[in-house]
Amino acid sequence: MSEESRTAVVIPAAGRGVRLGPGAPKALRALNGTPMLIHAVRAMAASRAVSLVVVVAPPEGAAEVKSLLADHALPDRTDFVVVPGGETRQESVKLGLDALPDGIGVVLVHDAARPLVPVDTVDGVIEAVREGAPAVVPALPLTDTVKQVEPGEPGAPEPVVATPERSRLRAVQTPQGFDRDTLVRAHATVTDNVTDDASMVEQLGLQVVVVPGHEEAFKVTRPLDLVLAEAVLARRRANDGF
Repeated sequence: MSEESRTAVVIPAAGRGVRLGPGAPKALRALNGTPMLIHAVRAMAASRAVSLVVVVAPPEGAAEVKSLLADHALPDRTDFVVVPGGETRQESVKLGLDALPDGIGVVLVHDAARPLVPVDTVDGVIEAVREGAPAVVPALPLTDTVKQVEPGEPGAPEPVVATPERSRLRAVQTPQGFDRDTLVRAHATVTDNVTDDASMVEQLGLQVVVVPGHEEAFKVTRPLDLVLAEAVLARRRANDGF
């Protein structure tokens, strides 16, 4: 892939975010007074390699998301497009892919609920795709021991089936990066409902590689995560003066 090949980011933000409780869709929840989605968009646009960010909005909220993007200062060098999403995350990513213009060779898919990804992580993913990997995921080693269980009723004891070797496991983050043609083919051929796009590429029989993630690229899904995110932003302001 040529160095000139442009990079776009698709941010599926059409979900409701039920685990954070009632109220606005998760992506529109305020974090330090700014919607989480705006933080996520800025995190992607911070990379000089990113020339386009496509936000996939709730179908009934596309106009609201467009005005949100217009109201917040975003880098001039990056273009922003909002498209209505689908019923599932997978549908929404495909709708985002369909909106990409010609000339985009690298596509990142990023969770709107990961608002604090450092730019070095974004650049590292892009670089690995440009160097020839069809799919790249940032990930961290696990700190907890993991047990495989036989699922039971909620709250009931569950029998342990196995203890996977922790050193071989990684907790996957986003942005996940792809050769555009590979991701388009994956969405055209894989019909299973999957939790991440890289697993679709795995189902094509192609190699997915892992690059180092970052502890600040965590996903905001529970109220406690909001507290942690606010603390990270406060520390950044203190260190960087913004």
